[in-house]
Amino acid sequence: MDRTAQLTAARGTEPDIAYDPPPVPCDLHRSAAAVLEANWTGASTVPSKRLYPHQWSWDSAFIAIGLRHLSALRAQTELETLLAAQWGDGRVPHIVFNPAVPLDAYFPSPDFWRSSTAGRTAGAPRTVQTSGIVQPPVHALAAWLVHRADPELSRARGFLARVYPRLAAWHRYLLHRRDLGGAGLVSVVHPWEQGMDNSPCWDAPLARVRPAPARSFRRADLDHGAAEDRPTDLDYGRYVRLATDYRDRGYADGHGDFAVEDPSFNALLIASEHALARIAHELGAPGTARHARAERLTGVLVERLWDPGRGMFFCRDVVTGEQIGERGVSGLIPLLLPALPREQVTALVATLTGPHFGLGTTTRLVPSYDLLGESFDPHRYWRGPAWFNTGWLIERGLRTHGERERADALAEALPAIAAASGFAEYVDPYTGEPCGTRDFAWTAALALDLVHGTAGRAPGAGVSPAAGETFGKSSDRDSRGGERG
Repeated sequence: MDRTAQLTAARGTEPDIAYDPPPVPCDLHRSAAAVLEANWTGASTVPSKRLYPHQWSWDSAFIAIGLRHLSALRAQTELETLLAAQWGDGRVPHIVFNPAVPLDAYFPSPDFWRSSTAGRTAGAPRTVQTSGIVQPPVHALAAWLVHRADPELSRARGFLARVYPRLAAWHRYLLHRRDLGGAGLVSVVHPWEQGMDNSPCWDAPLARVRPAPARSFRRADLDHGAAEDRPTDLDYGRYVRLATDYRDRGYADGHGDFAVEDPSFNALLIASEHALARIAHELGAPGTARHARAERLTGVLVERLWDPGRGMFFCRDVVTGEQIGERGVSGLIPLLLPALPREQVTALVATLTGPHFGLGTTTRLVPSYDLLGESFDPHRYWRGPAWFNTGWLIERGLRTHGERERADALAEALPAIAAASGFAEYVDPYTGEPCGTRDFAWTAALALDLVHGTAGRAPGAGVSPAAGETFGKSSDRDSRGGERG
């Protein structure tokens, strides 16, 4: 038996929740693991069995980050399954459809996207149906963290060697095909691509989009979620119109009615460039050029999307060339970046803890939108509720820049509220009241990751010791994988 088979077989005999357990038995660990087990399909994890019954791109990246504490093999498989559906032009589609799921279980379904025919020129796979748009590029960061969870198994399976070319192609697609503003930043061409689908940040650019007729589609999301928590029919009609037009252009990238440079999407690309540099170093190649590119893009992000008067980053409408004045959580996510200048770090922390987001004063979690904004709604999808993935990213950012006390408070609040809410999709930022669906996979996965970071530490000793160096340069030892993290 070769080494890969030995390691895989050995791990296969262990209970799923026994891998790398906390030093003290933890109910949250067990309940989060149960959510991930229930949502596992055999090759990937669905976000929610009823509401989102397929594989979603950035969900799988966050899910893998949590799964690494249960089974490094399963976490690797999660990412490998997603990347197997990559298109020839390098894009990683935002949905990989499960053919066993009925077409009417989710809209837009495979027969809407028609990826294998409409996407033929762009290299859509023929053997699996996908959507034609993308989601934020968290994948290289996830791959690096998954590798670090069990470097021995990762090396034995050739995990990084197999995913690196796909991740590099994914970044090339974004950097070259999606630089619609011409300055180096990536543009999203649909609100669903940015991941914060219904944010008020999209209201202005969406207003010029003629909605698809209501009779031309049927929303499946309202079968499983309250209408008052979901996007309006008018907004949904605009989403459908944008997706239809993109499909009918053969998924060719260029200027349509909607093109936006978003701070969160670009910050996640920069963080993943740093991670990809580490992966390259692990594989014996220099990562210097990728670190340099990430630092250059950080400068471009500050130059184009930073507003010093309001102390945060804002989206830029590429069609009009103007910044979009809505304060969304997206504008705080660049706190994640290790090369962000201290001036911006200080201002972002002040904005995060000030009246517009209230962290540590009026809220325990970070709202998705300005508490003082006209469009704020504590329950409606991305228009105010707190989400666990954005909270996890901001916790990492605070820790990266030495804001340990605030990071500790957030790292303790996120898992506690996740468990109390039944691992809700999102929650009221004031009360923690659950909204959306329950047993949501990335909520469970990221709560699990934070629990493993805090387990066994003394009060005030800091969380997840690797967090501060996750995105930046490292010693040779760390670049080779180091110890489990």
